[in-house]
Amino acid sequence: MSDRPSVMFVCVHNAGRSQMAAGYMTHLSNGQVEVRSAGSAPADQINHVAVEAMAEEGIDITAAKPKILTPDAVQASDAVITMGCGDACPYFPGVRYEDWELEDPAGKDLDTVRRVRDDIRGRVEALLAELLPAQA
Repeated sequence: MSDRPSVMFVCVHNAGRSQMAAGYMTHLSNGQVEVRSAGSAPADQINHVAVEAMAEEGIDITAAKPKILTPDAVQASDAVITMGCGDACPYFPGVRYEDWELEDPAGKDLDTVRRVRDDIRGRVEALLAELLPAQA
């Protein structure tokens, strides 16, 4: 058992929003939060525009690979943040669920993806302050 809180970020393709959120949480928590991400229908590869937008923030998500959402991964998480696929996410008592309504960056230009990225950063910062209140 880990003393670290764990968060799973879920979007449909696990190629953009959830990967950016996972990148931010990993970076901003300095390893103090266990971070997972998955998708209900994973893409073949991560969104290259999301990779570019995160690189502008000094966060490298090039090694991230879209993964399938599994009940075990959800159950092992303290918090599950969904982004447009809430109905596909299995429910377990005791797990915190939150749905973030965010524009899907798939097929969008860099300026649009930057807006989504910045929205995600603010939400991740707020979530991190809740998960690690002593750090805020």
